[in-house]
Amino acid sequence: MTSSDLQGLYQELILDHSRSPHGYGLRGEVAAQSHQVNPTCGDEITLQVHRAADGTLEAVTWEGHGCAISQASASLFAELVEGMPLSEVERRIAVFREAMRSRGKIEPDPELLGDAAALGGVSKYVARVKCAMLAWVAAEDALRKLDS
Repeated sequence: MTSSDLQGLYQELILDHSRSPHGYGLRGEVAAQSHQVNPTCGDEITLQVHRAADGTLEAVTWEGHGCAISQASASLFAELVEGMPLSEVERRIAVFREAMRSRGKIEPDPELLGDAAALGGVSKYVARVKCAMLAWVAAEDALRKLDS
């Protein structure tokens, strides 16, 4: 598979997630939530984290509006982390942040980030990194609120 074929697959994955997002729709009962805004472009998200009785992340739910990257990133995050221990979710957020800040020098690890690795190309475009990070920052903030 050529790199242009791979880019096409990644672009299609991002578009699919922005059109049919995973975890979209807030719940009435809220364990913890965070509202984040990207002032650069106006993207917004409200993200909730719901912990299961066993301490894992039962679900991530969210609503927001913005570009395909921010919406797909929220969907990919929700899909990736459901069922994970909270410490592992925090680790994945750190790995994603490192890749996004690398300006294309670090390829996201699909073993750790699953389909969210498709967002790796965004790191080359500084103006778009905040779009990709919006849901992940909201999740990090919401996770901190779980135990507050």
